Amino acid sequence: MNEVFKDKNSRADLRGMKMSPAKRWIAASLAGVLWIMPVIGSEGLPHFGPGTASLAQAAASIKVTKLGEEVITSGAVMMKYKFSTTRSGKNATGLADVIRVDLNNPYVSLDVMTGKGGNLTTRQSTGGMAAETGAVAAVNGDYFNTNGEGAPIGGQVTGGVVVSTPSQLNGMYAFAVTKDRKPVIDEYTFEGLVTAEDGSQFPLSGINKGAYTPDGGGSTYSHANAAYVYTDAWTARERPKDSSASPTEVLVENDIITQISEAGKPLAIAVPKGAYILRTHGLASQFVTGHLAVGQKLVTDYTLRSKTTQQELDPANLQMMIGGHTILVNGGQAATFSRSTSSLGGYRARTALGYSQDGQYAYVIAAEKNENSAGMSLAELQSFMTNIGVWKGLNLDGGGSTTMVDRPLAETSTTLTFNTEYGKEQRSIVNGLGVFTSAPKGEVKGIKISGSPVLLIGQKESYSLKGYDTYYNPIDVAAANPAWVASNGSASVNTGEVTGVKPGTVTLTATSGTASASTKVTVLGGEDLNGLSVGTATAPLTAGASVSVPVTAAAKSGATISVPNSALKWEFVGFKGSVQDGKLTVDSVNPGVTTGYAIARYDGFSTAVVLSAAAASTWEDFENVTYPIAFTSNVNTVTGSVGVTAGSAERAGSKVLSLSYDMTAGSGKMYAYAQFNGTGGKSIPAAATSMSLDVMGDMSLNWLRAEVVDSSGTTAYIDLAKVIDWNGWKSLNIDLSGSGIKFPASLKRLYVVNVEEGQDERAKTGTVAFDNLSFVMPSLSSEAGLPKGTAVMKIGSKSMALNGTDKPIDVAPVVKGESTYVPIKYVMDAFGGSAGWNSSTKKILVLRGAKVMELTVNSKEYVLNGKRQSAEVAPLILQGRTLVPLRLVSEQLGLTVKWEQNTKTVTIES
Repeated sequence: MNEVFKDKNSRADLRGMKMSPAKRWIAASLAGVLWIMPVIGSEGLPHFGPGTASLAQAAASIKVTKLGEEVITSGAVMMKYKFSTTRSGKNATGLADVIRVDLNNPYVSLDVMTGKGGNLTTRQSTGGMAAETGAVAAVNGDYFNTNGEGAPIGGQVTGGVVVSTPSQLNGMYAFAVTKDRKPVIDEYTFEGLVTAEDGSQFPLSGINKGAYTPDGGGSTYSHANAAYVYTDAWTARERPKDSSASPTEVLVENDIITQISEAGKPLAIAVPKGAYILRTHGLASQFVTGHLAVGQKLVTDYTLRSKTTQQELDPANLQMMIGGHTILVNGGQAATFSRSTSSLGGYRARTALGYSQDGQYAYVIAAEKNENSAGMSLAELQSFMTNIGVWKGLNLDGGGSTTMVDRPLAETSTTLTFNTEYGKEQRSIVNGLGVFTSAPKGEVKGIKISGSPVLLIGQKESYSLKGYDTYYNPIDVAAANPAWVASNGSASVNTGEVTGVKPGTVTLTATSGTASASTKVTVLGGEDLNGLSVGTATAPLTAGASVSVPVTAAAKSGATISVPNSALKWEFVGFKGSVQDGKLTVDSVNPGVTTGYAIARYDGFSTAVVLSAAAASTWEDFENVTYPIAFTSNVNTVTGSVGVTAGSAERAGSKVLSLSYDMTAGSGKMYAYAQFNGTGGKSIPAAATSMSLDVMGDMSLNWLRAEVVDSSGTTAYIDLAKVIDWNGWKSLNIDLSGSGIKFPASLKRLYVVNVEEGQDERAKTGTVAFDNLSFVMPSLSSEAGLPKGTAVMKIGSKSMALNGTDKPIDVAPVVKGESTYVPIKYVMDAFGGSAGWNSSTKKILVLRGAKVMELTVNSKEYVLNGKRQSAEVAPLILQGRTLVPLRLVSEQLGLTVKWEQNTKTVTIES
């Protein structure tokens, strides 16, 4: 008989296996799984054809600087690093975070966290798993199939119990710690047997595995002619999905077979607690039919075997194991990649694990990719790891999955260590690596102040005194009732409530008995900001009108902070009004004024609300659409639909444009378009300075854009949201003032983009909706009636020809360097607008139409509509008069400037 299964006398012959003692399933404790099909992981698992390894890239030249460190708990230290390198001749810098775990310290340990409730086929964020398991720090873990049930690709041992087994994939390494606390990085295979009561045996292919395409062998289906065990940690009823193999299943409880399904039909149950299901197909199903019966005993046993040494590894000797991808470092040197890394390219966030040469330290590594860090290539990651002392290391899932959380000293819960590739959003993943402490409660070792390191003027924040014990774990010191002192007048403090008073850095000190703690708090001034933005950029210039005007500051550090109302000084131009509790009210409009300005200043830094008789113009609310809107895509296998539908939730009773898409059958860069009015689009009739719309997000993490074709035939692409990272409705405001679009224009498409890099991080199916599209079109509102004409000025002449008529000016234009300087007041008088001078701050405020520009004498930085920008030249004072760079100011305000070298004349046109 040509069978794979053998009788009891052939056990030793089967693949030459030497069986370890039987290891029974501790099903209630199992909680991690296996690997799955080719489209995988957050970075995208490389192609899963033959596992040919590509050579490691040439060692990247990278400079590493340690910025500091802080103890997380006894035996675990958070270390911060800065790295710099050269890419294509340009300098690139970034940040990396390393948790160094002392494996000689008995109070600290590493273990694998799994999904929700420790169950497979569930997902949860790294921070959520850390909170659930009590980890004091954690990172994301193994690669996984984002379209699968929710199970890791590699092997996993949690708490000393095997919860998943290695896949038949070449070059996939794993990190483990033995029960005697020794770190191991190696590539493993799984070997197992099921033994019937009559002594017959059949090979066991794995535990809790999803479907995948194995490397080598005769089948492209992992579950064909194979037997797998599924424990109660596998909560899904399908074991697994998309296997292309109809199973026969056997339920085993307390080592006794209690049910056997019909051939080719799975049991219609989830795995009962404490039991397991043997899932078989083909030859394995024949084994079930020929040798198993209800009421009989069934035994399983297994082992792991190193692919590099061929030695067995008894899983009972492991405390933990987590699967990874290619080896990165071996013997303290960059290693040859053990598997193709073609889909792991680019400069991304990265996660890695390693250990020191003496085996004392494990290194949990995360490279940041965010507004403060340029990410790393794999070659740069190798160089970084060798720089910090890694002897052997491997790559974990990265890109959008890379997430690290840690518990700051004296705090009771973990926080996000750095912003992910998606900001504060943490991707839901299938497992992660946690750092745990078992230290007893110690004596008070120290105290620290907990609170924000940054304040704005007028901002109030509560600070608290927290303590930590001799094992660096938090300890309650709340009853100490400390005394608080601020070192200077930049902030005031009253029983822990701190108020920012003026720009500067203050040392905040709390004293309790003989113990004291200090921290530095920086109160940000206007010079520390890159921008101020108002939630409502335009408003109607009508007596009695009232709009909410929340103001947000963008610090040079990258932080965004809501500005307290008390920290803002408001100035009103063209109308009388007030701002109370964050609401702007127009009391009356000055005679003849068609455009007004509400200027908000925070420590001298300005932004503005532009008011006009016709502010934002509703462009489309989808209540009465009379033109076609169609679904299209750049990929013929991408499907979807678009249409005007009844709104729901807060849009109930109104109509919205709904765009649904399914990209699961597509590949490469994929688009799902809502195309307006055939190929013509819908007209935007006049120059627009901003666009607003309401969008119902689907949390897909895809990119949302609009496509506009302008009057010159040029296509412009407008980013509506770099990441759709919300559910439900959200209002978006987009600045078009620097877009370069020539109006009138046509909006052709609103669309969702799933880019190729890191594609499997994002959902391939979803639904978004749009409502209340509006444009601020100044020619229809704030810039209506601005004068048109031509002004000619000559260097050294105190005369300006306006539309052919000479007008005197009290200071002549001058040339300094390659720039022409003029008294801007006369330009504004000629073309509409105003210019004001503040002698105490040496600032020039220029208003024209929808533009608010503030310049400072001798400073190349200026502020335009609340955003700090840089120029090549600065305003200056000459012979007691203030002159500004003509081209900079005029072109920013919508005027055209021409220079005639022969006659030394400047022509300004509107």
